[in-house]
Amino acid sequence: MNRDFQVLAWMVSRLLKCISRIFVRTKPFYRQEIFKSLSKVGADSIPIVSIIAACTGIILALQSAQQLEKVGAISYVANLVGVTILMELGPLLTAIIIAGRSGAAFAAEIAAMQISEEIDALEVMGLEPVQYLVWPKFLAMLVMVPCLTVLADFVGICAGGLFSSGFLGINGHLYFEQSVSFLQTRFLFTGLVKSVGFGITIAVIGCWQGFLARKGAADVGKMTTRAVVQSIFLIILLDLFFTTLNYLFR
Repeated sequence: MNRDFQVLAWMVSRLLKCISRIFVRTKPFYRQEIFKSLSKVGADSIPIVSIIAACTGIILALQSAQQLEKVGAISYVANLVGVTILMELGPLLTAIIIAGRSGAAFAAEIAAMQISEEIDALEVMGLEPVQYLVWPKFLAMLVMVPCLTVLADFVGICAGGLFSSGFLGINGHLYFEQSVSFLQTRFLFTGLVKSVGFGITIAVIGCWQGFLARKGAADVGKMTTRAVVQSIFLIILLDLFFTTLNYLFR
């Protein structure tokens, strides 16, 4: 266990050094890795994030309508759907999807390279493993998870509105007008702050678990599983922490 945290400390210290040199011009192949990671984490995740966000918006609208209808307040469906998606389900579900998709890929890639001694080969070639492997993934998570969260928010709210208009008898114009008037910038800001924390967590945990692989091919699957489980666990804890802070300083 001590060795595990030594690896984590080594990786984080090298990552902080990369952050301190963020404005220093880097070599072209480092930039290529960054753009490649941005594409894999961001563009490739758009379909699955959009589909799940749309389903979430519809489910929220349907469940909210069932309860609010009992007290004659079905017009408040727009408020409930908007707040829940912006502050909770948008960032949370997006992070869980990315943890299962990209976080697992990070762990598997680095674990396979660790076992085949490719990381040692990078050092022999004069390439810094953390700068070459971890830094692009970290940046991609830092940028793309908030962007995907905004996409999920927009798709979820629109899907909830279209469903409410078509099947719940709520006027579509009134739904979106109420959403715009009720939702505040701080709701979106809260969700984006969460998404940044979630993105950093996924990148660090996924890469860290990859570097811990040592015992052959079986370790690739083991570390990949550990990366996903630990990422989701920490995402839930972070969500609890941010939600508590938001409640205390509301």
